[in-house]
Amino acid sequence: MSILTVKNLSHGFGDRAIFNDVSFRLLKGEHIGLIGANGEGKSTFMNIVTGKLEPDAGKVEWSKHVRVGYLDQHAALEKGMTIRDVLKSAFQYLFDLENNMNKLYEKMADVTPEELEKLLEDVGTIQDTLTNNDFYVIDAKVEEIGRGLGLEDIGLDRDVHDLSGGQRTKVLLAKLLLEKPDILLLDEPTNYLDEQHIVWLKRYLQEYENAFILISHDIPFLNSVINLIYHMENQELNRYVGDYDNFLKVHEMKKQQLESAFKKQQQEIAELKDFVARNKARVATRNMAMSRQKKLDKMEMIELGKEKPKPEFDFKASRAPGKLIFETTDLVIGYDEPLSKPLNLRMERGQKIALVGANGIGKTTLLKSILGEIKSLNGSVELGDYLELGYFEQESKEANTNTCIEEAWKEFPHYSQYEIRAALAKCGLTTKHIESKIQVLSGGEKAKVRLCKLINKETNVLILDEPTNHLDVDAKDELKRALKAYKGSILLICHEPEFYHDVVTDTWNCESWTTKVF
Repeated sequence: MSILTVKNLSHGFGDRAIFNDVSFRLLKGEHIGLIGANGEGKSTFMNIVTGKLEPDAGKVEWSKHVRVGYLDQHAALEKGMTIRDVLKSAFQYLFDLENNMNKLYEKMADVTPEELEKLLEDVGTIQDTLTNNDFYVIDAKVEEIGRGLGLEDIGLDRDVHDLSGGQRTKVLLAKLLLEKPDILLLDEPTNYLDEQHIVWLKRYLQEYENAFILISHDIPFLNSVINLIYHMENQELNRYVGDYDNFLKVHEMKKQQLESAFKKQQQEIAELKDFVARNKARVATRNMAMSRQKKLDKMEMIELGKEKPKPEFDFKASRAPGKLIFETTDLVIGYDEPLSKPLNLRMERGQKIALVGANGIGKTTLLKSILGEIKSLNGSVELGDYLELGYFEQESKEANTNTCIEEAWKEFPHYSQYEIRAALAKCGLTTKHIESKIQVLSGGEKAKVRLCKLINKETNVLILDEPTNHLDVDAKDELKRALKAYKGSILLICHEPEFYHDVVTDTWNCESWTTKVF
Protein backbone atom coordinates (compact mmCIF):
# COMPACT_ATOMS: atom_id res chain seq x y z
CA MET A 1 0.00 0.00 0.00
CA SER A 2 1.32 3.44 -0.97
CA ILE A 3 1.84 5.78 2.01
CA LEU A 4 3.17 8.68 -0.05
CA THR A 5 2.76 9.37 -3.77
CA VAL A 6 4.53 12.22 -5.55
CA LYS A 7 3.45 12.86 -9.14
CA ASN A 8 5.12 15.03 -11.81
CA LEU A 9 6.93 17.24 -9.32
CA SER A 10 8.85 20.25 -10.66
CA HIS A 11 10.55 22.88 -8.56
CA GLY A 12 13.33 25.44 -8.68
CA PHE A 13 14.76 28.56 -7.06
CA GLY A 14 14.89 31.53 -9.43
CA ASP A 15 16.36 30.24 -12.70
CA ARG A 16 17.95 27.24 -10.98
CA ALA A 17 15.85 24.09 -11.58
CA ILE A 18 15.97 21.44 -8.84
CA PHE A 19 13.37 18.87 -10.04
CA ASN A 20 11.82 18.33 -13.43
CA ASP A 21 8.71 16.10 -13.66
CA VAL A 22 9.81 13.82 -10.79
CA SER A 23 7.62 10.99 -9.45
CA PHE A 24 8.07 8.90 -6.28
CA ARG A 25 6.17 6.28 -4.28
CA LEU A 26 6.73 5.12 -0.71
CA LEU A 27 5.27 1.77 0.35
CA LYS A 28 4.63 0.45 3.85
CA GLY A 29 7.81 -0.82 5.55
CA GLU A 30 10.25 0.53 2.95
CA HIS A 31 13.57 1.82 4.29
CA ILE A 32 14.75 4.37 1.73
CA GLY A 33 18.09 6.13 1.41
CA LEU A 34 17.71 9.47 -0.41
CA ILE A 35 21.11 10.27 -1.91
CA GLY A 36 22.77 12.74 -4.25
CA ALA A 37 25.49 15.37 -4.33
CA ASN A 38 25.22 18.57 -2.28
CA GLY A 39 22.64 20.92 -3.79
CA GLU A 40 20.71 18.29 -5.77
CA GLY A 41 17.56 18.99 -3.70
CA LYS A 42 17.33 16.30 -1.00
CA SER A 43 16.31 18.65 1.82
CA THR A 44 14.08 20.61 -0.61
CA PHE A 45 12.29 17.34 -1.42
CA MET A 46 11.72 16.70 2.32
CA ASN A 47 10.35 20.22 2.74
CA ILE A 48 7.96 19.73 -0.19
CA VAL A 49 6.55 16.37 0.99
CA THR A 50 6.06 17.74 4.54
CA GLY A 51 4.20 20.77 3.16
CA LYS A 52 6.78 23.32 4.30
CA LEU A 53 7.43 24.28 0.69
CA GLU A 54 4.92 24.56 -2.16
CA PRO A 55 6.20 22.96 -5.40
CA ASP A 56 6.06 24.84 -8.70
CA ALA A 57 4.12 21.94 -10.24
CA GLY A 58 2.98 18.42 -9.36
CA LYS A 59 1.05 16.64 -6.61
CA VAL A 60 2.00 15.28 -3.19
CA GLU A 61 -0.56 12.78 -1.80
CA TRP A 62 -0.38 11.11 1.61
CA SER A 63 -2.70 8.22 2.46
CA LYS A 64 -5.29 9.07 5.12
CA HIS A 65 -4.49 9.03 8.84
CA VAL A 66 -0.72 8.75 8.31
CA ARG A 67 1.40 10.28 11.09
CA VAL A 68 4.64 11.74 9.73
CA GLY A 69 7.69 12.42 11.90
CA TYR A 70 10.34 14.81 10.52
CA LEU A 71 13.73 15.42 12.16
CA ASP A 72 13.92 19.18 11.78
CA GLN A 73 17.10 20.58 13.29
CA HIS A 74 15.63 24.10 13.20
CA ALA A 75 12.63 23.27 15.42
CA ALA A 76 12.22 25.60 18.40
CA LEU A 77 12.83 24.32 21.94
CA GLU A 78 11.28 26.65 24.50
CA LYS A 79 13.30 27.99 27.41
CA GLY A 80 11.99 26.66 30.71
CA MET A 81 11.19 23.18 29.31
CA THR A 82 13.28 20.28 30.54
CA ILE A 83 14.48 17.44 28.30
CA ARG A 84 11.88 15.23 30.01
CA ASP A 85 9.10 17.75 29.19
CA VAL A 86 10.09 17.79 25.51
CA LEU A 87 10.24 13.99 25.32
CA LYS A 88 6.87 13.59 27.04
CA SER A 89 5.35 16.10 24.58
CA ALA A 90 5.81 13.33 21.97
CA PHE A 91 2.76 11.72 23.61
CA GLN A 92 0.62 14.90 23.61
CA TYR A 93 -1.91 13.36 21.22
CA LEU A 94 -2.34 10.48 23.70
CA PHE A 95 -2.86 12.88 26.62
CA ASP A 96 -5.51 14.61 24.47
CA LEU A 97 -7.15 11.22 23.80
CA GLU A 98 -7.17 10.43 27.55
CA ASN A 99 -8.83 13.79 28.16
CA ASN A 100 -11.51 12.97 25.55
CA MET A 101 -12.04 9.55 27.15
CA ASN A 102 -12.57 11.12 30.58
CA LYS A 103 -15.17 13.50 29.09
CA LEU A 104 -16.97 10.49 27.58
CA TYR A 105 -17.05 8.83 31.05
CA GLU A 106 -18.62 12.00 32.48
CA LYS A 107 -21.32 11.93 29.78
CA MET A 108 -22.34 8.38 30.63
CA ALA A 109 -24.32 9.44 33.71
CA ASP A 110 -27.03 11.20 31.65
CA VAL A 111 -27.61 9.12 28.50
CA THR A 112 -30.03 6.52 27.17
CA PRO A 113 -28.98 2.81 27.09
CA GLU A 114 -28.45 3.08 23.29
CA GLU A 115 -26.21 6.15 23.69
CA LEU A 116 -24.36 4.44 26.55
CA GLU A 117 -23.54 1.49 24.30
CA LYS A 118 -22.10 3.85 21.65
CA LEU A 119 -20.05 5.75 24.28
CA LEU A 120 -18.66 2.48 25.69
CA GLU A 121 -17.62 1.46 22.18
CA ASP A 122 -15.83 4.83 21.67
CA VAL A 123 -14.12 4.53 25.06
CA GLY A 124 -12.96 0.99 24.19
CA THR A 125 -11.43 2.24 20.91
CA ILE A 126 -9.59 5.04 22.72
CA GLN A 127 -8.43 2.61 25.44
CA ASP A 128 -6.96 0.27 22.80
CA THR A 129 -5.16 3.21 21.13
CA LEU A 130 -3.68 4.31 24.47
CA THR A 131 -2.50 0.78 25.33
CA ASN A 132 -1.05 0.08 21.84
CA ASN A 133 0.89 3.36 21.89
CA ASP A 134 2.60 2.79 25.26
CA PHE A 135 0.55 5.44 27.12
CA TYR A 136 0.73 3.59 30.43
CA VAL A 137 4.51 3.15 30.27
CA ILE A 138 5.43 6.65 29.03
CA ASP A 139 7.99 7.32 31.78
CA ALA A 140 9.75 4.01 31.13
CA LYS A 141 9.79 4.69 27.36
CA VAL A 142 11.19 8.20 27.88
CA GLU A 143 14.00 6.80 30.02
CA GLU A 144 14.73 3.94 27.59
CA ILE A 145 15.16 6.31 24.59
CA GLY A 146 16.96 8.83 26.81
CA ARG A 147 19.48 6.12 27.76
CA GLY A 148 19.94 4.98 24.14
CA LEU A 149 20.81 8.47 22.91
CA GLY A 150 22.83 9.52 25.95
CA LEU A 151 20.28 12.04 27.27
CA GLU A 152 20.22 10.46 30.74
CA ASP A 153 23.93 11.36 30.99
CA ILE A 154 23.09 15.02 30.31
CA GLY A 155 20.19 14.93 32.79
CA LEU A 156 16.53 14.58 31.80
CA ASP A 157 15.59 17.47 34.10
CA ARG A 158 18.01 19.92 32.47
CA ASP A 159 16.63 23.05 30.71
CA VAL A 160 16.76 22.56 26.91
CA HIS A 161 17.91 26.18 26.52
CA ASP A 162 21.32 25.23 27.99
CA LEU A 163 22.07 22.44 25.50
CA SER A 164 24.77 22.36 22.80
CA GLY A 165 23.81 21.93 19.12
CA GLY A 166 24.55 18.20 19.25
CA GLN A 167 22.58 17.66 22.47
CA ARG A 168 19.65 19.62 21.02
CA THR A 169 19.60 17.35 17.95
CA LYS A 170 19.59 14.29 20.23
CA VAL A 171 16.54 15.64 22.08
CA LEU A 172 14.67 16.28 18.81
CA LEU A 173 15.59 12.82 17.51
CA ALA A 174 14.55 11.14 20.78
CA LYS A 175 11.18 12.96 20.71
CA LEU A 176 10.66 11.87 17.12
CA LEU A 177 11.41 8.21 17.89
CA LEU A 178 9.03 8.28 20.87
CA GLU A 179 6.23 9.54 18.62
CA LYS A 180 6.47 6.25 16.65
CA PRO A 181 5.11 7.81 13.45
CA ASP A 182 3.99 5.74 10.46
CA ILE A 183 6.85 7.27 8.51
CA LEU A 184 10.12 8.80 9.69
CA LEU A 185 11.84 11.50 7.61
CA LEU A 186 15.45 11.85 8.74
CA ASP A 187 17.73 14.53 7.29
CA GLU A 188 21.36 13.69 8.21
CA PRO A 189 20.54 12.41 11.74
CA THR A 190 24.13 11.29 12.46
CA ASN A 191 25.67 14.75 11.93
CA TYR A 192 25.67 15.64 15.62
CA LEU A 193 25.67 12.17 17.17
CA ASP A 194 28.73 10.63 18.77
CA GLU A 195 29.90 7.13 17.81
CA GLN A 196 28.11 5.06 20.48
CA HIS A 197 24.78 6.76 19.75
CA ILE A 198 25.19 6.28 15.99
CA VAL A 199 25.52 2.54 16.77
CA TRP A 200 22.33 2.71 18.88
CA LEU A 201 20.39 4.57 16.14
CA LYS A 202 21.63 2.06 13.55
CA ARG A 203 20.22 -0.82 15.62
CA TYR A 204 16.94 1.06 16.17
CA LEU A 205 16.42 1.70 12.44
CA GLN A 206 17.37 -1.88 11.50
CA GLU A 207 14.51 -3.10 13.72
CA TYR A 208 12.09 -0.30 12.76
CA GLU A 209 8.86 -1.82 11.39
CA ASN A 210 7.46 1.31 9.74
CA ALA A 211 8.74 3.17 6.67
CA PHE A 212 11.46 5.82 6.69
CA ILE A 213 13.29 8.10 4.27
CA LEU A 214 16.87 8.82 5.30
CA ILE A 215 19.26 11.44 3.94
CA SER A 216 22.82 10.61 4.94
CA HIS A 217 26.34 10.96 3.56
CA ASP A 218 27.61 8.42 6.13
CA ILE A 219 27.80 5.45 3.76
CA PRO A 220 28.52 2.64 6.31
CA PHE A 221 25.53 3.86 8.38
CA LEU A 222 23.30 4.17 5.29
CA ASN A 223 24.26 0.70 4.02
CA SER A 224 23.39 -0.92 7.34
CA VAL A 225 19.78 0.34 7.59
CA ILE A 226 18.23 0.79 4.11
CA ASN A 227 16.88 -1.57 1.45
CA LEU A 228 16.11 0.94 -1.34
CA ILE A 229 17.96 3.89 -2.84
CA TYR A 230 16.44 6.92 -4.54
CA HIS A 231 19.16 8.88 -6.33
CA MET A 232 18.83 12.59 -7.15
CA GLU A 233 20.87 13.83 -10.08
CA ASN A 234 20.34 16.29 -12.94
CA GLN A 235 16.75 17.13 -11.82
CA GLU A 236 15.79 13.42 -11.88
CA LEU A 237 14.93 10.92 -9.15
CA ASN A 238 15.73 7.27 -9.89
CA ARG A 239 14.97 4.13 -7.85
CA TYR A 240 17.47 1.32 -7.13
CA VAL A 241 16.78 -1.84 -5.15
CA GLY A 242 19.39 -2.72 -2.51
CA ASP A 243 21.99 -0.76 -0.58
CA TYR A 244 24.41 2.01 -1.62
CA ASP A 245 27.12 -0.41 -2.81
CA ASN A 246 24.64 -2.11 -5.13
CA PHE A 247 23.45 1.32 -6.37
CA LEU A 248 27.03 2.26 -7.29
CA LYS A 249 27.45 -0.88 -9.43
CA VAL A 250 24.10 -0.50 -11.24
CA HIS A 251 24.47 3.28 -11.67
CA GLU A 252 27.96 2.88 -13.19
CA MET A 253 26.68 0.16 -15.54
CA LYS A 254 23.74 2.35 -16.68
CA LYS A 255 26.12 5.27 -17.19
CA GLN A 256 28.42 3.16 -19.40
CA GLN A 257 25.43 1.85 -21.42
CA LEU A 258 24.17 5.41 -21.94
CA GLU A 259 27.62 6.63 -23.03
CA SER A 260 27.92 3.72 -25.47
CA ALA A 261 24.44 4.43 -26.93
CA PHE A 262 25.29 8.15 -27.15
CA LYS A 263 28.52 7.48 -29.10
CA LYS A 264 26.69 5.10 -31.45
CA GLN A 265 23.93 7.66 -32.06
CA GLN A 266 26.45 10.49 -32.63
CA GLN A 267 28.20 8.36 -35.24
CA GLU A 268 24.85 7.62 -36.97
CA ILE A 269 23.92 11.35 -36.90
CA ALA A 270 27.29 12.29 -38.44
CA GLU A 271 26.82 9.71 -41.25
CA LEU A 272 23.23 10.87 -41.96
CA LYS A 273 24.23 14.55 -42.02
CA ASP A 274 27.15 13.76 -44.33
CA PHE A 275 24.85 11.82 -46.72
CA VAL A 276 22.27 14.68 -46.74
CA ALA A 277 24.97 17.31 -47.38
CA ARG A 278 26.45 15.32 -50.27
CA ASN A 279 23.19 14.27 -51.94
CA LYS A 280 20.48 16.92 -51.39
CA ALA A 281 21.55 18.97 -54.42
CA ARG A 282 21.59 16.05 -56.90
CA VAL A 283 18.27 15.26 -58.59
CA ALA A 284 18.95 11.50 -58.66
CA THR A 285 19.58 11.25 -54.93
CA ARG A 286 17.46 14.14 -53.56
CA ASN A 287 14.64 11.83 -52.37
CA MET A 288 17.07 9.62 -50.48
CA ALA A 289 18.62 12.71 -48.87
CA MET A 290 15.15 13.97 -47.83
CA SER A 291 14.36 10.56 -46.35
CA ARG A 292 17.61 10.66 -44.30
CA GLN A 293 16.77 14.23 -43.18
CA LYS A 294 13.30 13.08 -41.98
CA LYS A 295 14.96 10.29 -40.01
CA LEU A 296 17.28 12.88 -38.44
CA ASP A 297 14.38 15.19 -37.57
CA LYS A 298 12.39 12.38 -35.88
CA MET A 299 15.35 10.96 -33.98
CA GLU A 300 15.00 11.07 -30.19
CA MET A 301 18.31 12.46 -29.05
CA ILE A 302 20.23 10.73 -26.26
CA GLU A 303 21.58 13.23 -23.79
CA LEU A 304 24.36 12.60 -21.32
CA GLY A 305 23.82 13.95 -17.81
CA LYS A 306 25.94 16.95 -16.93
CA GLU A 307 29.07 15.96 -15.08
CA LYS A 308 29.05 17.44 -11.60
CA PRO A 309 32.18 19.45 -10.78
CA LYS A 310 34.43 17.42 -8.48
CA PRO A 311 35.83 19.45 -5.60
CA GLU A 312 39.57 19.94 -5.18
CA PHE A 313 40.77 20.95 -1.74
CA ASP A 314 44.46 21.84 -1.81
CA PHE A 315 45.46 23.68 1.36
CA LYS A 316 48.05 26.44 0.93
CA ALA A 317 50.94 25.91 3.35
CA SER A 318 52.80 28.84 4.87
CA ARG A 319 56.29 28.82 6.47
CA ALA A 320 56.89 26.22 9.19
CA PRO A 321 55.95 27.29 12.74
CA GLY A 322 58.10 26.84 15.85
CA LYS A 323 58.23 23.41 17.49
CA LEU A 324 55.43 24.27 19.94
CA ILE A 325 51.91 24.75 18.56
CA PHE A 326 50.21 25.29 21.92
CA GLU A 327 50.55 24.31 25.57
CA THR A 328 47.92 24.61 28.30
CA THR A 329 48.73 24.94 32.00
CA ASP A 330 45.95 23.92 34.43
CA LEU A 331 43.42 25.17 31.87
CA VAL A 332 39.79 24.93 32.98
CA ILE A 333 37.29 25.53 30.17
CA GLY A 334 33.60 26.35 30.42
CA TYR A 335 31.08 29.17 30.56
CA ASP A 336 29.21 29.55 33.87
CA GLU A 337 30.44 26.19 35.17
CA PRO A 338 33.64 24.19 34.50
CA LEU A 339 33.46 21.68 31.64
CA SER A 340 36.89 20.19 32.35
CA LYS A 341 39.38 19.27 35.01
CA PRO A 342 42.60 21.37 34.92
CA LEU A 343 44.16 20.51 31.54
CA ASN A 344 47.87 20.24 30.79
CA LEU A 345 47.96 19.59 27.06
CA ARG A 346 50.75 20.06 24.53
CA MET A 347 50.70 19.97 20.74
CA GLU A 348 53.86 20.07 18.65
CA ARG A 349 54.62 20.80 15.00
CA GLY A 350 53.67 17.92 12.67
CA GLN A 351 51.02 16.42 14.96
CA LYS A 352 47.56 15.77 13.54
CA ILE A 353 45.19 15.25 16.46
CA ALA A 354 41.55 14.12 16.57
CA LEU A 355 39.46 15.24 19.56
CA VAL A 356 36.81 12.59 20.20
CA GLY A 357 34.10 11.98 22.78
CA ALA A 358 30.40 12.52 23.41
CA ASN A 359 28.60 15.75 22.56
CA GLY A 360 28.41 18.50 25.14
CA ILE A 361 31.65 17.71 26.98
CA GLY A 362 33.47 20.79 25.71
CA LYS A 363 35.40 19.86 22.53
CA THR A 364 34.33 23.02 20.67
CA THR A 365 34.79 25.04 23.87
CA LEU A 366 38.39 23.78 24.09
CA LEU A 367 39.10 24.89 20.49
CA LYS A 368 37.64 28.34 21.16
CA SER A 369 39.59 28.64 24.44
CA ILE A 370 42.86 27.79 22.64
CA LEU A 371 42.06 30.35 19.92
CA GLY A 372 41.23 32.96 22.58
CA GLU A 373 37.66 33.35 21.31
CA ILE A 374 36.27 32.65 24.78
CA LYS A 375 37.82 33.30 28.17
CA SER A 376 38.88 30.24 30.14
CA LEU A 377 37.70 29.87 33.75
CA ASN A 378 41.22 29.19 35.02
CA GLY A 379 44.77 28.44 33.87
CA SER A 380 46.50 29.60 30.71
CA VAL A 381 47.16 28.82 27.04
CA GLU A 382 50.55 29.51 25.45
CA LEU A 383 50.61 29.64 21.66
CA GLY A 384 53.82 28.89 19.74
CA ASP A 385 55.71 31.20 17.40
CA TYR A 386 55.01 31.89 13.70
CA LEU A 387 51.54 30.29 13.77
CA GLU A 388 49.29 30.86 10.75
CA LEU A 389 45.96 29.46 11.95
CA GLY A 390 43.04 28.35 9.77
CA TYR A 391 39.76 27.76 11.65
CA PHE A 392 36.71 25.91 10.26
CA GLU A 393 33.66 26.54 12.44
CA GLN A 394 30.99 23.85 12.74
CA GLU A 395 28.12 26.17 11.72
CA SER A 396 27.77 29.82 10.84
CA LYS A 397 25.55 31.38 13.50
CA GLU A 398 24.15 34.51 11.82
CA ALA A 399 21.95 34.74 8.71
CA ASN A 400 24.12 35.56 5.71
CA THR A 401 22.66 37.70 2.91
CA ASN A 402 25.92 37.78 0.87
CA THR A 403 26.25 35.92 -2.41
CA CYS A 404 29.05 33.32 -2.58
CA ILE A 405 31.15 35.76 -4.62
CA GLU A 406 30.68 38.56 -2.05
CA GLU A 407 31.49 36.20 0.82
CA ALA A 408 34.77 35.04 -0.76
CA TRP A 409 35.70 38.55 -1.96
CA LYS A 410 35.30 39.85 1.60
CA GLU A 411 38.04 37.38 2.60
CA PHE A 412 40.30 37.99 -0.45
CA PRO A 413 39.68 41.60 -1.64
CA HIS A 414 42.85 41.51 -3.77
CA TYR A 415 41.48 38.68 -5.98
CA SER A 416 39.95 39.49 -9.37
CA GLN A 417 36.37 38.32 -10.06
CA TYR A 418 37.81 35.58 -12.30
CA GLU A 419 40.06 34.34 -9.44
CA ILE A 420 37.15 34.37 -6.96
CA ARG A 421 34.93 32.39 -9.33
CA ALA A 422 37.75 29.93 -10.08
CA ALA A 423 38.43 29.40 -6.35
CA LEU A 424 34.73 28.67 -5.64
CA ALA A 425 34.40 26.42 -8.71
CA LYS A 426 37.44 24.43 -7.54
CA CYS A 427 35.47 23.58 -4.38
CA GLY A 428 32.72 21.93 -6.47
CA LEU A 429 30.32 24.89 -6.79
CA THR A 430 28.61 25.60 -10.12
CA THR A 431 28.04 29.07 -11.63
CA LYS A 432 24.44 28.99 -10.35
CA HIS A 433 25.68 28.31 -6.78
CA ILE A 434 28.42 30.92 -7.02
CA GLU A 435 25.93 33.65 -7.96
CA SER A 436 23.34 32.56 -5.32
CA LYS A 437 22.98 33.98 -1.83
CA ILE A 438 24.57 31.90 0.94
CA GLN A 439 21.23 31.56 2.76
CA VAL A 440 19.59 29.59 -0.11
CA LEU A 441 22.42 27.03 -0.36
CA SER A 442 22.26 23.54 1.13
CA GLY A 443 24.32 22.70 4.24
CA GLY A 444 26.96 20.99 2.08
CA GLU A 445 27.26 23.93 -0.31
CA LYS A 446 27.66 26.36 2.62
CA ALA A 447 30.43 24.11 4.01
CA LYS A 448 32.18 24.23 0.59
CA VAL A 449 32.11 28.06 0.66
CA ARG A 450 33.69 28.01 4.15
CA LEU A 451 36.30 25.49 2.94
CA CYS A 452 37.04 27.73 -0.06
CA LYS A 453 37.93 30.57 2.31
CA LEU A 454 40.14 28.20 4.32
CA ILE A 455 42.10 26.54 1.50
CA ASN A 456 42.98 29.86 -0.14
CA LYS A 457 44.57 31.21 3.03
CA GLU A 458 48.18 30.29 3.81
CA THR A 459 48.21 28.26 7.04
CA ASN A 460 50.49 26.00 9.02
CA VAL A 461 47.87 24.88 11.59
CA LEU A 462 44.29 23.83 10.76
CA ILE A 463 41.66 23.81 13.51
CA LEU A 464 38.61 21.98 12.18
CA ASP A 465 35.28 21.57 14.03
CA GLU A 466 33.20 18.79 12.41
CA PRO A 467 34.28 19.61 8.82
CA THR A 468 32.53 16.53 7.34
CA ASN A 469 29.00 17.52 8.47
CA HIS A 470 26.74 17.95 5.38
CA LEU A 471 29.52 17.14 2.86
CA ASP A 472 28.63 14.64 0.13
CA VAL A 473 30.70 11.51 -0.51
CA ASP A 474 32.98 13.03 -3.19
CA ALA A 475 33.71 16.14 -1.10
CA LYS A 476 34.41 14.05 2.01
CA ASP A 477 36.83 11.77 0.14
CA GLU A 478 38.63 14.78 -1.36
CA LEU A 479 38.87 16.52 2.04
CA LYS A 480 40.37 13.38 3.55
CA ARG A 481 42.98 13.22 0.75
CA ALA A 482 43.83 16.90 1.19
CA LEU A 483 44.25 16.61 4.98
CA LYS A 484 46.53 13.58 4.57
CA ALA A 485 48.64 15.56 2.10
CA TYR A 486 48.72 18.72 4.27
CA LYS A 487 52.23 19.42 5.59
CA GLY A 488 51.05 21.48 8.57
CA SER A 489 49.51 20.46 11.92
CA ILE A 490 45.82 19.63 12.43
CA LEU A 491 43.50 19.75 15.44
CA LEU A 492 40.24 18.09 14.40
CA ILE A 493 36.85 17.34 15.99
CA CYS A 494 35.12 14.49 14.16
CA HIS A 495 32.64 11.69 14.94
CA GLU A 496 33.52 9.56 11.90
CA PRO A 497 36.36 7.14 12.66
CA GLU A 498 36.57 6.00 9.02
CA PHE A 499 37.31 9.62 8.09
CA TYR A 500 39.94 10.57 10.69
CA HIS A 501 41.76 7.26 11.37
CA ASP A 502 43.96 7.56 8.26
CA VAL A 503 44.52 11.30 8.76
CA VAL A 504 45.63 11.75 12.38
CA THR A 505 48.79 10.84 14.30
CA ASP A 506 47.11 11.05 17.73
CA THR A 507 43.61 10.72 19.20
CA TRP A 508 42.66 12.56 22.41
CA ASN A 509 39.61 11.15 24.20
CA CYS A 510 38.03 14.22 25.80
CA GLU A 511 35.81 12.08 28.03
CA SER A 512 38.90 11.40 30.17
CA TRP A 513 39.10 15.04 31.33
CA THR A 514 35.49 16.20 31.29
CA THR A 515 33.64 17.07 34.50
CA LYS A 516 30.51 15.43 33.03
CA VAL A 517 29.53 11.97 34.25
CA PHE A 518 29.41 9.33 31.48
